[in-house]
Amino acid sequence: MGLFGNQFSNVVEWEEFRDDMIFWKWSNREIKKGSKLIIRSGQDAIFINNGKVEGIFQEEGSFSIDSEIIPFLSTLKGFKFGFNSGMRVEVLFVNTKEFTVRWGTQNPVLIPTPQLPGGMPIRANGTFTFKLNDYMALIDKVAGVKQSYLVEDVKIRMTAVLDQLLMKWISREGKDMFNLQANASDIAKGIREDLDMEMSDIGIAITGFQVMSFNYPQEIQDMITKTASQGMIGDLQRYQQVSMTDGISSGKVQGGGVASDMAGMMMGMNMANDMMKNMNRNQEQQPANGNGSTAPSSSQGNKKPNFCPNCGTKNEGANFCPNCGQKLN
Repeated sequence: MGLFGNQFSNVVEWEEFRDDMIFWKWSNREIKKGSKLIIRSGQDAIFINNGKVEGIFQEEGSFSIDSEIIPFLSTLKGFKFGFNSGMRVEVLFVNTKEFTVRWGTQNPVLIPTPQLPGGMPIRANGTFTFKLNDYMALIDKVAGVKQSYLVEDVKIRMTAVLDQLLMKWISREGKDMFNLQANASDIAKGIREDLDMEMSDIGIAITGFQVMSFNYPQEIQDMITKTASQGMIGDLQRYQQVSMTDGISSGKVQGGGVASDMAGMMMGMNMANDMMKNMNRNQEQQPANGNGSTAPSSSQGNKKPNFCPNCGTKNEGANFCPNCGQKLN
C-alpha cells in the first residue's frame, strides 16, 4: 500500500509564479493520498470545491494534505482517499504583496476651461499601489472564470475610468488650469478614493495614487514659461530690453535683418528716453535766470557779503562798503 500511495502522490504548489501575477489557479487535477501543499512567502492558498471556498491557508511551509489540510476544510473534513481515486478541488494561489504600477494617459484629456472653447488638452502620469483585500469578491467576479490574473489586467481596468476621474477632480473647485502641479496632491487624493471604490468590486484595494506631472501642449507650455519669466522680472519694458540684449550678445539678433533693425531702434529710443529724463531732472534741480541761462552758483550770485572783503567792515545790506567804498555785489 505504501508503494501505491507514493505512486499516486503529487505536489500542489504555484507552478507558474510570476512577480506580476496576482493569482494563479491549480485545477483540473486530482489530489492523491500523501500529496503535499507548498505555500511560499507572500502567498495564500484557497481551496475551492464546486465554486465554494472550503478553506484559506496563509502560513508558509509544506503541509500534508490528508492529515493537515483536509481536517480544516469546511465540507470535506470527512473525505477519505480511495485506493485509485483522489480528491478533485481547485487551489487558488494568491499573491499577498502590494503592487506598484506606473500609469499614464494614452491620449490627452480635454479639461473644460473658459479660456479654450474646445477644452485644455492635458496629459498626466504617475504611479498607484494596490493589493488584494477581499478574496470572496475576487473569486466571485474574477477567479471564477480566469486561470490567472496579472497586474496589467488591473492597470487596463483602472485606465478605463482614469480619464473621467482626472476630468472630475481637475475641474472641481475651480482648479487653476495653468498650475495644476500645485494641486496635484488634492487631485490624486480624490482620484484614489474614487478608484478604490471602483476596484473594490473585484476585491482590490487602491492603497496609494500619485500624480507625478501634468503635461500641456507645447504652445501652452511656452506661454506659461514666458508668463512666469515676465513675472520674475516684474517689468515688461525691462523684460524686452533684457531679451534684446541677450539676443544681440548671443548672436541670435544680427545686423542686416528686420529683427536687428527693430532691436537697434528700440534700444536707441530707450537710451534717448533715459537721456531726456536725466536732462529734465537736472534742469528741475537748477532754476533758470532772466536770459534763459542757468543761474550761477551761490559764490557768484547777487547775495551781498556780510563783511567788506577790502577792509572787513560789517555790511548791513548796502551795495558799497560804508567805510572804504568797495563794491559789494
